Parts: sequence; structure tokens; C-alpha cells
Amino acid sequence: MEPESTDDVEPMDDFERELQAALARRPAPPDLKRKIVGRLWQQAGRSHRRMIWLERIAASLLLVAVAGAGVFWRHQEEQRRGEEAKQQVFTALRIANHALEQMNAQLAEHNQDGQ
Repeated sequence: MEPESTDDVEPMDDFERELQAALARRPAPPDLKRKIVGRLWQQAGRSHRRMIWLERIAASLLLVAVAGAGVFWRHQEEQRRGEEAKQQVFTALRIANHALEQMNAQLAEHNQDGQ
């Protein structure tokens, strides 16, 4: 076996050189950490503002729901009181009707006695 001569070895083609350059270790730029942390703070700030808006929307929806429930409860309470008052009026009318019937019976009896 003969050792390969330098003439037999093909030189690196362009693709291999680009690949080697892309894979070569390079130190990070000195301001990389500052840029990354700055972006993270910006994203966190946007997320925080978005969260605040979502919380405000949720609080508004909750207030609307509570107010709606209060209005509904008040309406139901007024209906219940109205029904109760109606029943009291009917009871009073029955009592008054009964008293009038008794009075009419007494007057009729008195008129028969007087004749």
C-alpha cells in the first residue's frame, strides 16, 4: 500500500469550507447577554400589560355579572312581595265579603222581624 500523495487528495470544495466555517466555534459577542435579557424584559413587560388587561376585562365581566344578578334578585324579590301583597288583599276581601254577608243576613233577619 502506497501512501497517498498530496496530488491525489482533492482540495475541499466550497460546500465543505462553508460547512466548516458554520460549525467553527466562535466566542459570543460581548453584548449578547444584555440583548437577550433586554428582549426578555420587553416580552415580560408585554406579557404583564396583557395580563393586566385580561384581569381588567375579567373584573369588568365579574362586576357586570354581579350587577345583573343583583337586578334579577331585586326583580324576583319585588315579584314575591307583590304576590304576598296580592294574597293579603284577597284575604282581606274574603274577610270583608264574609262580614258583609253576615251583615246582609242580619239586616234581612231584622227586616223580616220588623214586618
